[in-house]
This record gives sequence, structure tokens and C-alpha cells, in this order.
Amino acid sequence: MKIGVIGAPVDLGQQRRGVDMGPSAIRIAHLEERLTALGHVVEDHGNVPAADMSTASVGNPKARYLSDVVRQCGSIATIVSGCIGKHEFPLVLGGDQSTSIGTLAGLARTTNKRGIIWVDAHGDFNTPGTTPSGNIHGMALAAILGHGERRLANLGGVSPMALEKNTVLIGGRSFDEPEAKAISKSEVTVFTMREIDELGMKNVIRDAIRVARAGVEDVHLSFDVDSMDPGEAPGTGTPVKGGLTYREAHLAMEMLSDSKRITSAEFVEVNPILDTANHTAELAVELVLSLFGKKIIE
Repeated sequence: MKIGVIGAPVDLGQQRRGVDMGPSAIRIAHLEERLTALGHVVEDHGNVPAADMSTASVGNPKARYLSDVVRQCGSIATIVSGCIGKHEFPLVLGGDQSTSIGTLAGLARTTNKRGIIWVDAHGDFNTPGTTPSGNIHGMALAAILGHGERRLANLGGVSPMALEKNTVLIGGRSFDEPEAKAISKSEVTVFTMREIDELGMKNVIRDAIRVARAGVEDVHLSFDVDSMDPGEAPGTGTPVKGGLTYREAHLAMEMLSDSKRITSAEFVEVNPILDTANHTAELAVELVLSLFGKKIIE
């Protein structure tokens, strides 16, 4: 497979410094070399330009750093679209979850007939009208599906950027109340940690693939490392107890790989400042490798 790696060192979607170093931390964990060892051809497109939180303007407190987030997501979209044009699998390294708005805007330039598997502790379904923080990383999925701030939801001129009925949220365990109500009213399929506990990850991923791929050719994977239990992935800005185990996450990636339906992916919210010995970035790379076909035994 030809893989186009895109670094998105963005941190304006939230308020904890350090997540902009996530792409570097993942690369330091030998991402390219290890993907190449699996037989893939990797082209690293470098990092998109990103504003610095120390100099950027906050603007509207209900959509913090909006202008800069829109600008940097536009840059991500352009490079993602370029990868598609070169028949590369776009692999985006965040940065905070606002990254995904740019990723999906770039993918939507080809088609918005796409499913999403969104692995995250949070719903990311807030809007400026519901957000308690004003952090855009908590609005990403809502914007992608056409809700909320129009400069985000219409980024790139295609809204929605993917199909709500083909969107699956996995691993949720921390939703704001208005956000939870909005998700309940939407067509998004949700598997919280309770469903994972009750059904098992095998059944959850099987059903997620069925929903995400129904009637579409393309499925995007968005993996926020805070979906993992903090004991597994300490280097992230919004940890929540009771998350995915190491083996649950690997099983999910292995099953998604076996499905051969994932056509783009992003791994976000690695924060090296909060990490220990680059452990979380190493974990992210191991999950990427499972997604791209690494097996215990051939």
C-alpha cells in the first residue's frame, strides 16, 4: 500500500500545551521504518503550518481560536486531497481532534459518501451553543456531520463531510449533557464502554464495520488515544478512567485491517509533555501497525 503521512501539529482546539508535538513523537517511535518493514511504501508529506497558541487570538470564547483553526484545517484538507489524487492512503498524525475537520474536508473533495468509525472517550458533538469550554476539539464530529459553527461545518464547501447514518462512535464514557442529547437525536450509532463490556470488542467492531460500510465504498478511522485507559495511554490531555485495554484496541485495529474497508485514518491527541518515555506515541504506532496488517502470526 502507498501511505501518505501528514503531520498536523495543531493545539488550538483545546487548552493544554504539548499536543502539537504529537506528530514528532509518533515519528520518533519509528513509524515510517516500521510501516516500510511491513512492505508498504511511505511518503511523509511533513507538517502543515500551524499557529502557536502563545501568539494566536482566542476570539469568540464559545469557539476558541476559530479563525486559526479554520486556516490550519484548510491546510490539512489540501494535503489530504493531494494524497487521494496520488492514490495514497492518507494517514494523519495529530495534534488535537480539531485535526479531523481538516482531514474529512480533504476527503470530502472526492466524495462525502463515506462512513466514519470514531474511537474516542468523548462525543466531540458539541457546538458553540452547547460547549462548556469553547474548545473546538470537542466540536469536531458535529462539524464534520454538518452541525454547529458554519465556518467549520462548511470547510471546503462540502457539508456534511460524511454520512451521519454511517458514523459509529466507539468507547464513549464522558459526554456533556447537551452533547449526549444531540447524539441521541442523531443517526450516529454509539457503543459506549458499557456496550463494549457487555458485548465484547469483537461484536462491537463487527457491528461498527457493518454500519459504517453500508452502501459506501470508503470508511474513515479517527482514533483518539484518550479512548484508551489512562494506565495504557498516559500522554493525552483529556484522560478518562475506564477506557479501552491494550488488547481491545489491538483487536479493533486487527479486525478493521481484516475488513479491508478503511481507506483513511488519523491518530490524534498524543501529548508527549504528559507522557512517560514516549509510551503513548509508541502505543499509537503499534496500533497503526495493526491497522496496516501486522499480525501475530502469518
